[in-house]
Amino acid sequence: MNSALNPKMSDSSTPDQQFSADRTLDITGDICPMTFVRTRLALDRLSSGQTLLVLLKGDEPYRNVPASARALGHAVLAESASNDGVIRLLLRKA
Repeated sequence: MNSALNPKMSDSSTPDQQFSADRTLDITGDICPMTFVRTRLALDRLSSGQTLLVLLKGDEPYRNVPASARALGHAVLAESASNDGVIRLLLRKA
């Protein structure tokens, strides 16, 4: 993962404390292409500038979800991986 995108956090913070989002979407149990389908539907429900925290697992969703979000003009504000394999992506709707 790109360390430049990882938010700074103290050792005492939990993974969910490092991101503040308007909505959270857990797609850890989904497979492609549903990972981005569900992410896009969640982004469509947000107003411009609102944020979505996406929880995902696996290499394919990790490659596809942020790339697809960027291709649609949304911003990836932060990303972080935890020991349990869950990747957290903070997206801002364009």
